[in-house]
Amino acid sequence: MCAVTTNGEFAVERVASELARAAGAPVALERPRDPAHGDYATNVALQTAPGRGRRPMEVAEELAELASGLGGVRRATAAPPGFLNLEMEPAWYGEAVDEILASGPSYGAGTPSPRAQRIQVELVSANPTGPVTVASARNGAYGDAVARLLEFAGHKVEREFYVNDTGEQIERFRASVEARARGEEPPEDGYHGDYLLEIARTGSDPVETMLAKIEDTLERFRIHIESWVRQSQVEQELERTLADLPLYEEEGARWFPSTRWGDDKDRVVVRADGRPTYFASDLAYIRHKFGRGFDRLVYVLGADHHGYVGRLQAAAAAFGHDPDDVEVLIYQLVHLAEAGEARKVSKRRGDVVFLDDLLDEIGVDAARWFLVSRGHEQTIEIDVDLARERSDKNPVYYVQYAHARIAGILRNAGDAQIGGPPPEQLEPEERELVKRLADFPLVAAEATHRRAPHAIPTYAIRLADDFHRFYHHHRVLESDAQAFRLGLCRATQLVIHRSLDLIGVEAPERM
Repeated sequence: MCAVTTNGEFAVERVASELARAAGAPVALERPRDPAHGDYATNVALQTAPGRGRRPMEVAEELAELASGLGGVRRATAAPPGFLNLEMEPAWYGEAVDEILASGPSYGAGTPSPRAQRIQVELVSANPTGPVTVASARNGAYGDAVARLLEFAGHKVEREFYVNDTGEQIERFRASVEARARGEEPPEDGYHGDYLLEIARTGSDPVETMLAKIEDTLERFRIHIESWVRQSQVEQELERTLADLPLYEEEGARWFPSTRWGDDKDRVVVRADGRPTYFASDLAYIRHKFGRGFDRLVYVLGADHHGYVGRLQAAAAAFGHDPDDVEVLIYQLVHLAEAGEARKVSKRRGDVVFLDDLLDEIGVDAARWFLVSRGHEQTIEIDVDLARERSDKNPVYYVQYAHARIAGILRNAGDAQIGGPPPEQLEPEERELVKRLADFPLVAAEATHRRAPHAIPTYAIRLADDFHRFYHHHRVLESDAQAFRLGLCRATQLVIHRSLDLIGVEAPERM
């Protein structure tokens, strides 16, 4: 995975760094489930005591004494069997809010550095033989969210769609459209669906027409593809690519010795009858990608492509690149449920559901949210009834409503000061909300490192929970802490907006 850097250290990271210097070891601060144990806790004493030949409690007590003198720490205590608990000063909470307001939309972002990379994310890459399906939509939503996270971390990212514009499937598609144009049924092994008639009526090249429709759908889905590369273009480099590889012959076929670079078996690249395999095109394509100056290649592929990991990394190594510079992200299937039952029927075709149909029913925001709300290694079932509901039961609506509610508070505040010193005694709901906001830089960095954008909607729901709880318990306008609370609201709005943007969901000002 590529490195992640942030714009300096934010509130929690600063405390962890100072403790790490005192402990002589990395420190991870966590939020205890029981508020009585303080605002943050660490088990660094338990981790380091054995190596020092000391008791964990002894080390924890020593660290507690050192931590008591750190900026922002009100009280530090040791707890059995060797935990260090920290309670933070109100001023620390004020500084945390101030740095969010000062950073604005870039709060938690990475910064360009010598470790920043030029990364290509190849996503969707569906055959241009039909509209984008819901299955391909998960590819797009997940891949685009990964790309957004990488951009937020400071990397330069390019999204690419690989167009399979040659081969048997394309010929069957053309034949199917031509049959429709003549008023005939498509061949039995061809393509079916009303969309074929729509394409036939244009009188244009079927593949180009279909590609234009795919691009329109992806733009509607808030996925902008910077680069469209065609298989026919890449295959022009096939002969030269194979000539530069140490191939061998066996049983009349030509083989790529991918086991030399860690693959589980060697791969045929030219069949005995002289026809190149699909993997031969993959070899030319991966060379084509690296030849354009990318440092890292990210492939987003469906669950039936597990075997591609070893062979693509072997190909990278054969061309002189670090195999770890090729990532293959595998996502699982999508199922739709409506009225408590699995949904199998589309308006225009019996065996698939097209993305445009889903967007017509639940909207772009709900589709983007639900398609990344679970880990890519898990199967998703989208409850269509819930996804179209405009209530707190619908998680995307619930989070968007928090953003819109804050926008309303700030409109009503007029020219009032936003941001100020915290009160001497912070309310529990204020403390919890600030701590949640302070979590964001690390949540975003971890989601980027693990290629796990589903962590963002999970975080956004918790942030919305904390905000709604704060709002229901405490007055903002015309309160004694109005300036601080307006700052807290604005900071929350900024982080909600960024969280939603990272997964391609809009943050409305009114609902």
